[in-house]
Amino acid sequence: MSACLGYLCAAVAALSSRPYGRAVSVWLAVGGAVAVPLAMFLLTGTAQSEVGVVERSGLLTLRQATPYLADPRMVVEVTPYLPGMAMFGLPRAVLDDSGPLPRLLGDARLWCAATFLGCLWTARHATRRRVGRPSAALGSAVSRDAVGAFVASPVVALPLCVSGVDLPLTGLLFLALAYAARRRPVAAGLALAAACSLKWTAWPAVAVVVALLAHRGGTRRAVRGAAVAMGGTVLLVLPSALLSPGPLLQQVFAFPTGRGPWETPAASPLPGRLLADLGPAGWYAAVALLLAGGLAVAVSLVARPPHDLVSAADRLAVGLCVAFLLAPAGRFGYLALPITLAVLARLVDAGRRKEPTHGLVVRASRPAHPAPVPVAWGAR
Repeated sequence: MSACLGYLCAAVAALSSRPYGRAVSVWLAVGGAVAVPLAMFLLTGTAQSEVGVVERSGLLTLRQATPYLADPRMVVEVTPYLPGMAMFGLPRAVLDDSGPLPRLLGDARLWCAATFLGCLWTARHATRRRVGRPSAALGSAVSRDAVGAFVASPVVALPLCVSGVDLPLTGLLFLALAYAARRRPVAAGLALAAACSLKWTAWPAVAVVVALLAHRGGTRRAVRGAAVAMGGTVLLVLPSALLSPGPLLQQVFAFPTGRGPWETPAASPLPGRLLADLGPAGWYAAVALLLAGGLAVAVSLVARPPHDLVSAADRLAVGLCVAFLLAPAGRFGYLALPITLAVLARLVDAGRRKEPTHGLVVRASRPAHPAPVPVAWGAR
């Protein structure tokens, strides 16, 4: 109801001819579709089950330095995320439920949303044009309003309010692509390391970011970015891998692919899931198709590497779509990640369009041997 009212008010404000009509429209949509529902859910404690899983993993990390139970009794006790995701549950573990304010500030969705929005803000500033021309300022304003409108759309607003655990992954991946497009390998590698410590589905992004860095900055920058990404991921994941290697493998890798002792709730009728339901042969066929799709995307990165933010986001989106569609277990909601990456890249890049070359001066080259100029007889 709140989202419908916000969209309606935003549509009315967008019809205004005043200069600030577009910005007011975006803020009304964000308020109705994001701010009000999120505040209501935070105050009432209404959330999807994965929010509780993240908060429990933060508590386990605080108590035993690893977010995985050694012997889970039921599906809700399984932690299907890498250790980095537990960081969003630490506020709940530290603040507890001793009062309304600690209960509000300890909700994992609040910190997931803050991370996502912070990554978008940082990516916009990392990719904006650094020239003081009016057209550049106008393009930046258009990009800001477009990104705000997309955040208010159901694709982002709904998961942000009820769950939000995939949004930090999306924001960090987009930030890594934005830094790679600006030839900043260390920053891109750090963003990648943070993303890869949340979910292993972020690992294919390393190949895309490295290919973009190699195309735009050369081999040395690509190697530097890859080293930072892989080294940071190892530092963040290794402690839990050493403390509880068995539970990590069972809960993070076997469980999401339908091979663990618990049945995964991710059972949307996608092609990979339908193949896996046919039995062991179908499961292996789905895995074979998944590997073939990943190999095809890898070959495309070598044959035709991405050259800018949009092409890199598209390539990563294609790879993730292939993975989610052909995985033995998955949800339709997983496709929101590649869609968000592709759309955000276009919205942010819209403020960086090239200006017309009306002021460009073309200097004609002088011929090496100028032709002789004929002289009239009367001029001698």
